[in-house]
Amino acid sequence: MSAVSTTGVPVDIRGLGISFGAAEVVSEINLEVLPGEFVCLLGPSGCGKSTLLSAVAGFVKPSAGEIRCDGEEVAGSNSHAGMVFQSSEALFDWLTVSRNVAYGPRMHGANKSEQARIAAEYLAMVGLPHAGDKFPAQLSGGMRQRVQIARVLANQPSLVLMDEPFGALDAQTRQVLQGELGKIWRHTGCTVVFVTHDIDEALTLADRVVVMSAGPNARIKSIYEVRATRPRDRADPDVIELYHQLRDDIRAEVVASLRNQGIEEEQL
Repeated sequence: MSAVSTTGVPVDIRGLGISFGAAEVVSEINLEVLPGEFVCLLGPSGCGKSTLLSAVAGFVKPSAGEIRCDGEEVAGSNSHAGMVFQSSEALFDWLTVSRNVAYGPRMHGANKSEQARIAAEYLAMVGLPHAGDKFPAQLSGGMRQRVQIARVLANQPSLVLMDEPFGALDAQTRQVLQGELGKIWRHTGCTVVFVTHDIDEALTLADRVVVMSAGPNARIKSIYEVRATRPRDRADPDVIELYHQLRDDIRAEVVASLRNQGIEEEQL
């Protein structure tokens, strides 16, 4: 990897509520993310994880409370943040991989030689140094996600927001990219907030795992610190114990979510 260095910024969420019309999606969210920390948001479908992430990005306006990033209130697009989506359709199909990665620097006025240097640097970082002349349609799903990560990192964000970026990938590719993401995060020093449904993924990546309650009107239910050394060993007794705690915690919220939909546990 090349010598890229980014200073991660803190995120401070206080009394946050988000509503769409009369529907309150999340309420009373209080969370402090430390500079350079990797935090995973975990919870049942419909609990507002992605909505919360979008609010931190500045895409969704809170109905109550506030979000501060590096001490500045987020009002509109968060200039500190870069967003990686679940779908690689966010890439521009008509641009080569290199030009996709260089798009942000180009918009910020980088000349052609600087764009090429940045694209090469970040493609090497995600393990795709020879893919620059290809188009997204010529790549596998996992490779496209790597390009999307490189495109976000090329803007050198101090906060990276990731909304289930590996959710559509096969298990083997997902595991490889989790390892690569961990290396990139440690290398860049950025702060990461990562949405996932996968307990194993959260335990592999996170410093802390934030469990959200069932929606609507979801809240933060519990926060777990993952103290196991990296790379994480799934057979580590501490990891196993934490997995069981998270599994039971999430199951209770999934049952609550289904009950809210009129489905009782004995029907499952």
